[in-house]
Amino acid sequence: MPVEFAPALRQYAAGVALLAVQDDIDDVGTTVTSLMSVSVDPPLVALALTTGGYPLEVLETVGTGALTFLATEHEILASRFASAGRPSARHLLEGVPWRRAEHSGGIVLEHGVAALDCRVHSTVEAGDHTLVLLEVLAVPVLDERRDPLLRLRGRWTDGTGSTFRRP
Repeated sequence: MPVEFAPALRQYAAGVALLAVQDDIDDVGTTVTSLMSVSVDPPLVALALTTGGYPLEVLETVGTGALTFLATEHEILASRFASAGRPSARHLLEGVPWRRAEHSGGIVLEHGVAALDCRVHSTVEAGDHTLVLLEVLAVPVLDERRDPLLRLRGRWTDGTGSTFRRP
């Protein structure tokens, strides 16, 4: 790998989403910044999850999940869900308004920028990550007035590039 690869990618601002999957035992959530639109017909998005990681294992097993595009007010939540060894998603969301998506049962935040209720369409192993294509079944949250949370240069930021905290 070229030495400049990781620093170069840190220059690319990415939206921040919360992936939440409800399984038989609990709710699993993780922060996602590797998300892209793939197709309008059928509606597909793709995200990358660490191969062998627990969020990917649960998503592949359950086959459905929900994505909430986080607003700037959610930067602390983004950090909580990005931490290793995190507890149940419901515990990390105490005091945050949320509901369950109709099709997947995944948690969606009431005050997100948008939320997608999804099912797994297919997966592709790619290096140390697995690309997951998700078919969008519904859009339970859409609030164009909220400012999206971004990840840039290893920090949470708003659309102006102002950072909230150091990594």
